[in-house]
This record gives sequence, C-alpha cells and structure tokens, in this order.
Amino acid sequence: MTATIIRYANGHVVTPGGTLPGAAITIAADGRIAAIAPLARDVAAGAIDLAGGWIMPGFIDTQVNGGGGVLFNDAVDVDGIAAIAAAHRGYGTTALLPTLISDTLEKVAAALDAVEAAIAQGVPGIVGTHIEGPFLNPAKKGIHDPAMFRRLDDATIALLTRPRRGRVLLTLAPELCDPRDIAALAAAGVRVAAGHSDSDYDTAMAAFAAGASGVTHLYNAMTPLGHRAPGLTGAALDWGRAWCGLIADGVHVHPAALRLATRLLPADRAMLVTDAMPSVGAAHKDFTLYGRPIHVADGVCRGADGTLAGSDLDMAQAVANMVQLVGVAPQAAAAMAAANPAAFLGLSHERGALAPGLRADWVWLDAGFRARGTWIGGEQVAHGA
Repeated sequence: MTATIIRYANGHVVTPGGTLPGAAITIAADGRIAAIAPLARDVAAGAIDLAGGWIMPGFIDTQVNGGGGVLFNDAVDVDGIAAIAAAHRGYGTTALLPTLISDTLEKVAAALDAVEAAIAQGVPGIVGTHIEGPFLNPAKKGIHDPAMFRRLDDATIALLTRPRRGRVLLTLAPELCDPRDIAALAAAGVRVAAGHSDSDYDTAMAAFAAGASGVTHLYNAMTPLGHRAPGLTGAALDWGRAWCGLIADGVHVHPAALRLATRLLPADRAMLVTDAMPSVGAAHKDFTLYGRPIHVADGVCRGADGTLAGSDLDMAQAVANMVQLVGVAPQAAAAMAAANPAAFLGLSHERGALAPGLRADWVWLDAGFRARGTWIGGEQVAHGA
C-alpha cells in the first residue's frame, strides 16, 4: 500500500495533542500514521463529513469472552477467534484479548496456543489472551463454574510464563495464592489482575505490591468498599496504580459508582471492558455456558438463577454510556477505551492513540456515539453494526 491521506471535517478528531474539528491523516505504506494535521480550509470540501461525529483511536478490549454467536471456551481455535474479532470490529474494537472463562488446564493451554496461532496467521486485532480463572474464589464465583477452580502450582506458572508473541493477562483471587507467585508471573511479563476475589484490604495491597497491575471488572465479583473493611474495591481505589476494568453497561455498575471510580482513579488507570458474550453482533442472542442456558434480554445476559453472565455490551456502547449516563467527556472516554488499555498491555508504542508512528487504527462514531466504521492499518474493515 502506498501512502494515502484520509480527510475528515465537521466533527471531532481525538489526538493526544487535543481534539481537532477536522484532520488529514496520512497513512504510510506499513499501515502506520505518518502524519496527522488540522484540516486546511481549501481541502475541507473534499473531506468526509463527520456531521458532528467523532474519530477516536481504535478501541482495545481486554475482556472479550465471545461475539458473533461464538463463545471462546467452545471454539478454542483460530476460526473461533477470527469470528469473535470480526463481530467486535463492527463496534470499533481494533484489538482485543479473547478471554477464557474458568476451565480445565488443558483448555487453558489450548486457548494460549490458539491465540498464538491466530497472531501467527495474521488475524486482525488479536494481541493476546485473557485467562479469567480458574484460580478464583468460590465465594465470588459469579457465573463461573466452581468445579473448575484450583490453586496455582509450579506447572501452571510455567505454562503461563512460556514466551509468546501475544500478551497474557491472568485474573486470580490474590487471597488464594502466594505473593511470590504473583511476583514470578509479573517478572515473566504476565499481566496479573485481581478479580473474583473475597480478599481483604491488606491482602489486596500485598498483591499490588508484589506486581498485580490490574483489577478485573472493578466492583463486580469482589469484596466491596466498606468504611471499616475496604476490601479489594477499596484497595484498588486507594492503591491508584492498577488499571481497573469497568463494565459500563449501566447494569453491572451503577452510573454513580462509575462516576466515583473515574474521580478517584488517576485519569490513565480507568479502563473500559465489555466482558462480552456471544450475543454481541449475533442475530440470535441466547447461548449456553457450561451447558447451562443463558438468556439475553434488554442487553443483559443472565443465567436461570438471575446471575449476571458477562454482558451484551460492545465498546462503542460502553463509550456512549460513559458520556451519556456517567457524564465523562468524550475525550476521556476515548482514553478509557484505547490509550489506557494499550498502556496496561504495554502496547502504547504501537496502539491506543492517533499519533505519528502508531498503527492507523481508528473508529468513526456518529454524533450519538454509534459506530459508523472501523479502520485497521488505514484500511476500512467494518462499516458499523
């Protein structure tokens, strides 16, 4: 591909240096941004009319259980991963971590290998694997099957720390492992997140000090903030250095609690995640998990007992909800969906912002924050959902 220029006018183009009313984005032959500059008046007439919409850096989702009718646990192969990624591209997600819900160690190994194969085969947007369990606390199991739960051991740590092309994110309950295990994982490059945990404040703080750098869906499936027992939630907010995932569907977390998190956390540590299930981008919404039916209605996934079972949320809607329900500035919501997860994964050198040298990945949202199109490497790969 030779260098090309795409011009946008009459809207908002979010860059690290500020939001432009229009811009010319020059894309180099390698699919990276060569230059981005304010749109000159004399070429505005030939630009794409955003009609008050937004160009934001491509979204990066660190927790994607499924999409397009496919659950990663049930399709641990390149075809399944490709189908999930394709479904989420329609909503502006240009990079993601296929996420394995608690399963056998054999399935964990297969998931890691499948993601490596997907990266090797060039499946767009696959940057690593999220292993959510099975090292979790039954007291905060959520929809996970506690029959799958187990403790970390040396063989599992060896599996998780094997050199790989993609990032590895592991969610665990810090009270059920030794801080030295967290330190060993982090030293090998594994991103460790605390979640599905009944941890007290001191144990959580020890986990952060040992190297845990993330919190999986803050507030959900963890000890809440109490004024005498701050728990994992309080520890995460007090520590202030861990990237905290937030499910902004208006159901998992009340908008007021989302507002508090964005006020208490440093601006670069709040991170939007979808916790998406197969229903996202699928015509038929209901699905099964562990052989049990999950019903999806009004954008909410629930098991037969009413337990929340992931979400029917996409990243464009998460951004819209942060702006429209929570009152976050669109530029800040864009950072939560792109720059912050890129930093968490150690990918800021290539993703997460519209800036020279980074990948030409972006999403066009209309004035109501609905996805209109997605670009990866400067090529349009989706026209909106």
